Amino acid sequence: MRLPRTLPRSLAGQLFAMQALLVAAVVAGCAFFAYASGRSQAEETAARQVRAAALAMAGSPSVREAIRTPDPSAVLQPYAEKVREDTGIAFVTIMDPEGVRWTHPDTSQIGRSFIGHTERALLGETFEETYTGTLGPSIRVVTPVHDGDRIIGLVSAGITVERVSTQVREQLGALGTAAGAALALGALGTYVINARLRRHTHGMNAGELSRMHTYHEATLHAVREGLIMLDGQRRVALINDAGRELLGLAPGSVGRRIDELALPAPLTGALLASEPRVDEVHLTAERVIVVNTSPVVGGERRGTVVTLRDHTELQALSGELDSERGFTQALRSQAHEAANRLHTVVSLIELGRVEEAVEFATAELELAQVLTDRVVGAVAEPVLAALLLGKAAQANERGVELVLAEDSLIDDGALPSSLAPRDLVTILGNLIDNAVDAASETTTAGVPVPAQRTATRALVTVTARTESGELLLRVADTGAGIGPDDADEVFRRGWTTHGTGRGLGLALVRQAAHRNGGTVTLGRAPGGGAEFTVRLPLAGRTAGTEVAAP
Repeated sequence: MRLPRTLPRSLAGQLFAMQALLVAAVVAGCAFFAYASGRSQAEETAARQVRAAALAMAGSPSVREAIRTPDPSAVLQPYAEKVREDTGIAFVTIMDPEGVRWTHPDTSQIGRSFIGHTERALLGETFEETYTGTLGPSIRVVTPVHDGDRIIGLVSAGITVERVSTQVREQLGALGTAAGAALALGALGTYVINARLRRHTHGMNAGELSRMHTYHEATLHAVREGLIMLDGQRRVALINDAGRELLGLAPGSVGRRIDELALPAPLTGALLASEPRVDEVHLTAERVIVVNTSPVVGGERRGTVVTLRDHTELQALSGELDSERGFTQALRSQAHEAANRLHTVVSLIELGRVEEAVEFATAELELAQVLTDRVVGAVAEPVLAALLLGKAAQANERGVELVLAEDSLIDDGALPSSLAPRDLVTILGNLIDNAVDAASETTTAGVPVPAQRTATRALVTVTARTESGELLLRVADTGAGIGPDDADEVFRRGWTTHGTGRGLGLALVRQAAHRNGGTVTLGRAPGGGAEFTVRLPLAGRTAGTEVAAP
């Protein structure tokens, strides 16, 4: 029968087991080292102790006097036992030069030969050895007893190895208690730390964390929306590829504050705001982005989650849709006007005024054909030509005449493929719309205008030509113009004179020009209104700038 496969332990559990083993190994190593060093020190201490006792007895005058007596044992045995008890050593043996004992802890051993080496002592040397005698293995010192130049006896003092081991075990008992306490404290600390780690890792093991990190990285780089995580100090803690691309940031932006990234001021303000932002539209150098921010509540540090959506394509499509809607309305109005004119022609014919009918119909056709021929002959780019004709119809419906300047000329093939038609529509379409709005207001809203324009019609003049390797697009109107105080703010997102919900057109013009390496200039038209001039390089792209001049 197969055993059930055990589940992998959590990362916290693995770390706890590893740290517990590490603490146990350290404690065991320390205990072994303490035992080895303690035993060595105990043996060294015992050797010094027995050496001191042996030398003291060998140098004692009373010992020499007793040796000279007929019965040395009678005097030396009590003396030796007293020294042994006072010093705590295992034995003290005093013997004659032949090795016959005069003293011994076991009185039955008195008169017998000493078990051990005495040769070096008989030569006058004090030496130490470990030898097994009647009391078992012992650490002993043997030294001679001198009477002048003669050696009249030998003294051996020793302590058994068992007693040394007992002392070491007693020391190790205390050490073991301390080691156990250290192990318990280490295990407790490890458990507390790993319990905290378990809460942070939600009990996942290393493999699960690795897979989660892999999924996190894959998701982070796969989503098309931009994602930015800001910490409590408004530093970039995390940013994905889409977010870096949408904001035009360098790879080293993580760890930097938002206000150090050279983003547009309105966008920086939105990212630094403490309150949430929902679907705010902002412009960067090349994109229109929708920003959502959500503060992070809870945890050790507050932060902000920012999501970015690219609104550039949608905004361009919305602009094109608005243009198409305008074209449709203009065609509907023209169809209505054409019906009225047709009824007029028919009525003139029924009244027998055939010549007047022909003259009326021809005049209307010539007026429309002249504008069409002028645009088609001067502007070979079909997108621009269609845009101009459609905007002319829209302007006419609002009582504004749109004319193409005499010096306008764009030959076929003059515009490079790198210059996107959509950008041309964005630039020229928004400029014409603003110009028509400004010109129509002077005739419909009762806005005061300069005296030289009061007797003239509302007019928008468009210039489109190529010169000196550049495409020049200029739109001038007969409106009220833009004051010097607003000249610096005119390209800012949200600037408008038409109420809320407007103010994106000129910002998009600046963005499209900058994207194609061009410049936008605001000036005053000959008729007193505003005049916008856009210059786009036809070969190569350079960094675009915007200049506002009153």
